[in-house]
Amino acid sequence: MITVYGRTTSSNVQAVMWAIGELGLAHERLDRGHVHGGTDTPAFRAMNPNGLVPVIRDGDLVIWESGAILRYLAARYGDGGAFWPADPVARAAVDMWAEWGKVSFAMDFTVPIFWARVRTAAAERDEAALTRAVAHLETRLDILERQLAGHDFVVSDDFTLADILIGHVLFRWFDIDIPRRPRPGVEAYHQRLTERPAWREHVMVSYAPLRVEGA
Repeated sequence: MITVYGRTTSSNVQAVMWAIGELGLAHERLDRGHVHGGTDTPAFRAMNPNGLVPVIRDGDLVIWESGAILRYLAARYGDGGAFWPADPVARAAVDMWAEWGKVSFAMDFTVPIFWARVRTAAAERDEAALTRAVAHLETRLDILERQLAGHDFVVSDDFTLADILIGHVLFRWFDIDIPRRPRPGVEAYHQRLTERPAWREHVMVSYAPLRVEGA
């Protein structure tokens, strides 16, 4: 059984849990981080010296960093098909978009937009910076809109690891109170994700506990 250390309201934990759900893996999840604490203990720091979630334990193996965790799960427990192809050439396309989802799309949303809008009181918010961040993310969404043309998911008509690293951001993007330009392709893609049981269970999670007073 895989043990996942991390709270349900962490977007990175959500991505890992979504993959676990898609792969049908036996697991337990232990709340760590934010109001739950537990990340500054010697035992936790021995697993992850950064003191951050998620962390997984699979037998004697401990892994931190959500992208590394997801690649490990896909490689070990996937079937070598479309989700994480065995063929290096086919896998490269999935990996490329998965990396884009992690280091470009998610990072351009989570701190400069989600934290600024939900985890920062309005009186302390830099509205000009938030406006610039939204405009910048819109350029990322333009890329995603073009990439989705002609197929159901990011890389092809098949669901892949790239969809987890990109798609877990979209619940909050479409849910927070913020102006958004219409994008039929991204909106249809988001709707397809909402039809996946593992997405509804692990990503469509209330972030109310993260909202600060006055946000």
